[in-house]
Amino acid sequence: MTRNILQKVTLLLILTVSITTMNAQTNLNENQHLNKQQKSIVSIASLTAVGDIAELKIELNSALETGLTINEIKEVLVQMYAYCGFPRSLNGINTFMEVVEERKEKGIIDVVGKKASAINDTESKYEVGKKTLQTLTGREEKGPKTGASAFTPIIDTFLKEHLFADIFSRDVLSHQQRELASISVLSTLEGLASQLEFHLSVGLNIGFTESQFQDLFSVIETHVGKQQADIATGVLSKIVN
Repeated sequence: MTRNILQKVTLLLILTVSITTMNAQTNLNENQHLNKQQKSIVSIASLTAVGDIAELKIELNSALETGLTINEIKEVLVQMYAYCGFPRSLNGINTFMEVVEERKEKGIIDVVGKKASAINDTESKYEVGKKTLQTLTGREEKGPKTGASAFTPIIDTFLKEHLFADIFSRDVLSHQQRELASISVLSTLEGLASQLEFHLSVGLNIGFTESQFQDLFSVIETHVGKQQADIATGVLSKIVN
């Protein structure tokens, strides 16, 4: 009798350990790849950048189905103007407005989501942007300006005050989501390898994996083409190898 009880307890322990191990492995595998919402951000950013409105409309519908909120998608589209210009951004926003209205007419009520919190106004926007950038890169900015920032100081001001304070500090999206959108545009458009390299490095610093970036490039290949996906893969290889 005692032996049977011990056998049952042992079997139960083995099953418990096995299930725990399987769950841990499943979670690890999931964390190594982009989820549906993240892939939707990639698609929206990429299609907005190239101006493929027909495909963008499809992906905007899909993004809402994954659970992304209206405000989260708006934020992605607004951020696009810093990377591919106001016209593309506005076209994306107008397309999304149509999608939301069409879904309402069908009786589909999508979650609006939270609004952006007020940005800390006790510091200058330049300092807010500088701190945000340092958080993203994991490096403290020291010494005199170099490169484009030294040659044209106002661009450094615009980058800090506008991109990294006005846009990146808005908490509707996380830093990971914003970097995902930025990297997607830079992977989509031609001739931006140096900027892509910077943002891929930032992405790795804030927790993305090489496998997740490979997922991103697969989405780029689907929407833009193999050539751009291969270029982006090459840029990533320079960083991780």
